[in-house]
Amino acid sequence: MQTQAGDDLIERIRAHSLDGVIVGPAANDLLSELYGGYPVENLVRLLHSGDDAAVRTGTWLLSELEDLAAPMMDEVPALLAHPFRQVRFYAIEVVLVNGDAQHGPTIARVMNLSTDYDAGVRWKVLGFLAAATTDQLAAGASNLEAGQVKELAEWLVRLDTEELDPRDVLARLEGPDPTARLFGAAAAARLSDEDPSLLEHAATAEDEEIRSFAELRLSQSD
Repeated sequence: MQTQAGDDLIERIRAHSLDGVIVGPAANDLLSELYGGYPVENLVRLLHSGDDAAVRTGTWLLSELEDLAAPMMDEVPALLAHPFRQVRFYAIEVVLVNGDAQHGPTIARVMNLSTDYDAGVRWKVLGFLAAATTDQLAAGASNLEAGQVKELAEWLVRLDTEELDPRDVLARLEGPDPTARLFGAAAAARLSDEDPSLLEHAATAEDEEIRSFAELRLSQSD
C-alpha cells in the first residue's frame, strides 16, 4: 500500500504541478511516505518529467530528506544547472548534506554558483561555503578550473588549515569584487566563533545576500 500511495502522490504532483493548493499537501504527504520507506529513487519521475514545476517539487523533496537523498546525488549536477532558481537553490542543500570527496565535481558546481545572477542562489552558496567541511571544500576546489573561484576556494581551505591574518578576510569583504566579498563573508562566518567582529562587519555589506546572511548568523548566536 505504501508504494501505491507514493506512486499516486507523484502522479498527482505531475498532473497538477502548477497548482499549489494541490501540490503543497501532496508534496508534504509524499515527504512522509519517503521518510516511511518509499524509495527515494522514484523521485526521478518528477526530476525527469520535463515539467519545470514538477522538477522544482522533486528537488525540494530531496532537500528535505537530508541523508536519505544520498542515492540521488548523480541527479544533482543537472539540478544545479536548472533554469529555475528554486531548483538550483534546493539542490545546493542536497550537496551540503550528502556531498563528500567523491562528489568533488558536483561541489565545484556549487562553488561556481557564487557568480549566479540570482541573489537568493548566491545566498545559498554563501551558506554552503560557511557550513561545508574542510574536506568538502578541498574536494570542490580541486575540481575547479583555474580562475578566480578556484583561487578563492583554495584560500577558504587554507583558512581551516593555516594561520591566516584576519585582515586578509577583511580585505576581501571590503574589496570591489562581489565574488571575493562572498567568499570573504563565508570566511567571516567560519571564523565567527573565534572572532565575531568579522561577521559583524559582513552584516554592514552593501550586498543584500551577504548582509542578510551575516545578520541571520549573528542573531542565531545571541
